[in-house]
Formats: sequence, structure tokens, C-alpha cells
Amino acid sequence: MEDFWAMVLAGLKVWVCLIVALLMVPAMFGFSLGISETYMKILVKILEWATLRIQTVNKAQQILKSSSFNSLVQRDDGSMEEELRGLRRSRPKPPVGGDFTLSDCFYFYRRGIEDIVEDEVTQRFSSEELVSWNLLTRTNIDFQYISLKLTMVWGLGVFIRYCILTPLRIMLASIGLTWLVIGTTAVGFLPNWRLKSWLSEWVHVMCYRICARGLSCTIHYHNKENRPRKGGICVANHTSPIDIVILCNDGCYAMVGQSHGGLMGVLQRAMARSCPHIWFERADMKDRHLVAKRLRDHVNDKTKLPILIFPEGTCINNTSVMMFKKGCFEIGGTIYPVAIKYDPQFGDAFWNSAKYNMVSYLLRMMTSWAIVCNVWYLPAMHQQEGEDAVQFANRVKSVIAHQGGLVDLSWDGGLKRAKVKDIYREEQQKKYSSMVVGSEEDRSGNSD
Repeated sequence: MEDFWAMVLAGLKVWVCLIVALLMVPAMFGFSLGISETYMKILVKILEWATLRIQTVNKAQQILKSSSFNSLVQRDDGSMEEELRGLRRSRPKPPVGGDFTLSDCFYFYRRGIEDIVEDEVTQRFSSEELVSWNLLTRTNIDFQYISLKLTMVWGLGVFIRYCILTPLRIMLASIGLTWLVIGTTAVGFLPNWRLKSWLSEWVHVMCYRICARGLSCTIHYHNKENRPRKGGICVANHTSPIDIVILCNDGCYAMVGQSHGGLMGVLQRAMARSCPHIWFERADMKDRHLVAKRLRDHVNDKTKLPILIFPEGTCINNTSVMMFKKGCFEIGGTIYPVAIKYDPQFGDAFWNSAKYNMVSYLLRMMTSWAIVCNVWYLPAMHQQEGEDAVQFANRVKSVIAHQGGLVDLSWDGGLKRAKVKDIYREEQQKKYSSMVVGSEEDRSGNSD
């Protein structure tokens, strides 16, 4: 019995030494031994083989080679005025009563039915559809039994993901978070010298890189010359809580958010000791002027880290970018846009907070094949003369959406949990009213 436990202890020692030598040390210093790259090449080959196998056996699934975001409804890109003008073209105007025709009703009927079948908003809060099955049980809804070989490969994948990769990833993530707490707490006791800032940034980046290895992240950074600089504001589209881990692998940022209790509170307090993160109490978050003042004071100090903000305010499924809140665009700092695009073929990074809690979501991430994404650093942007905060936010959002290949939507991401505001309905009503009875300027001109 003693020999058995001695062998177990020796095996654990070898296992820990391999993890430290092959994963943690390279992560700490920002280089790779090629293990992740080899794993990804093998994974790509397996998924390509599985896709060909599915297409060969079931010819009916050839349609899956088309775009992964096929809509049930083919929408016209024209405005309300253009579509109504087309309906009215073959119908005479009424002799009295303003510019109204009964055919206008067909436009509103059609738009209403389209939104009932498939609206532009709610589909952004569910997982992105896949082109082909990625051998994960959670994504096989539209797929069926194909062959014994494919089933055996799927079973082998389940064993590798749950019995080998998941324990390893949990261990790495736990080590990364533990080191983050210990390291930032230790750095926090140092005097406010330049060495403290350097050590704080190094500890943050090192621990985030270890956590990224715990998710098998493969990240491709583009245009690094445009990376956010101190005294600026980094804004990015938001898909997942791990967006922070993705961006902090390549640089250190000051976080902004609400103070929490429990484990999250321990992390926040430890990080704040070594780095000027901005945490607000729940009551303070409702005071927009206090939040803006704290942000403005941080941005005006060019020695402080750039602030990382996700202006959407909620997680979107990485197919689109929704309305940016104007708060961070009102304080007058330099904006550094960043576009993040995940590859859903290897694992769905989107966090559907209405369906999964944080623990369930992280377990889904750690039991996926990998997290693969591209990050584009875009040139710095400034508010133009005569441009208000909303227009500036929309311009930045448009640039991010274009670079990431995402759909640019004007809808508020808060619709995930709230009803449509009356102002949206009133805008459509006013637009149609101006077509029927004319605007106030037109009416006053006619009366003169």
C-alpha cells in the first residue's frame, strides 16, 4: 500500500513539473513552445474531416456550407420613406385628407410579421449558429447519427475534454487567480515608485496569461502599433467576461465596475492595491456625475493605465455590435477602439447570462475545444468639432463593427432584460406622421 501511494505522489510531482515547465513558465514570459499550435492544427484537421464526413453521408446538409447566419426573413435595406414610396407609386393620392393611402398599411403589416418571426434584437442574445457540427454535444441539435467512425471520434473527444483538458484547465485557472491575489497584494505594500507600476503590470499580465492557458486560448492580435496608451480609454465590443482576459494578455488596463463581495470582491480589493482600478459602490453607480468625474480624473493623469470599458453594457453573441452608451464618450479623452471576433467553431464564447450563471458558463468554456479569437487594435479617435457624445459613440461603434465583420445595430443591448422604450415607437410614429401631414415647417409654410 505504501508503494502505491509513493507511486501516486511521484506521478503528481511529474505532472506538476510538466505543467510548470511546459505551460506556466512560457505563459509567464509570453512565449509558446508550440504545444497549443500543434493542438490547434490537429483539431482543425479533425473538424475538417468531420465536416466532410457529414456532407458526404448526408447530401441534404450541403446547405450548411452557406453563411452561418442565414435569416428566415429577407429584409429590405430601404428606409420607411423609400418603401412606402414604392407602394404608393401605382396608386393615386387621395383627393383630400393629406398624403395617406390605404396601401401604407401593408408596410406595417409586413414589418410586424417579420419582427414576430425573426426580429433583429432577441436573436443577438442567443448563441451564434454554426456552419457545421464541431463535435460538441451542446451544438448537435440540427445533426443526427452519421457513422460509427464519427461517433467514436466524438466519444474520444468527450474523454479528452472532460478527463484530461478540463482538470488541467481548472488547475491553471486556479493558479492564475491565486497568484493574481497574492502578487497584487504583495506589490501593493511597495512605495509608489516606478518599480511598483512596472511590477504591477507584469503581475497582472502574467496571471492573465496563465488564466488564458487555462481556457486554451489562441489569440491573434493585429495592428499592435495602435495599442491603447496611458491616459486613454479603450472601448471594445462585448461578448463574454473573458474579453478582459483576452485583452489583458497583451497589455495591462485599469478596470471600471461595481464593487462586489465574495471571491470577486477579494480579487477587486487585491488588484486595487497595486493598480488604480476604479470600483464604485452600488449607490455611487447611479450618480452619473460622480462616475464621470472619477473617469475624467483618471484620464487626465497621463501616467495611469488606459481604462478598459465595454460601452454596450451587456454581452452580445459576437454577430453584431449594439448601441454604445455615451458615458465614456463625454469625458473628452482619447478613444482607442478595439474589435474582438471569436471563432464559434472551437467553442462558443458568448455568455447568455439569462440561461447560465457564471460557474456554469466557465465550465462550458473549460469543456470546449478551445477559445480562438482575433483582436484588432484600431487607430485612436477623437471627438470632432460639433459632434456630440452620441454621434461620437456611433462613429466608434461603426468602425469596430466594420473591422470585426459584425452587424452595426442601433438598438440598446438593455432590451435583453427590459421592454422597448416608448421613445422608439414615438420615433416611428413621428416619421410616418411627417409623411402624411407634413412637418411643422411645411405646415407653417403652407399657412403663410
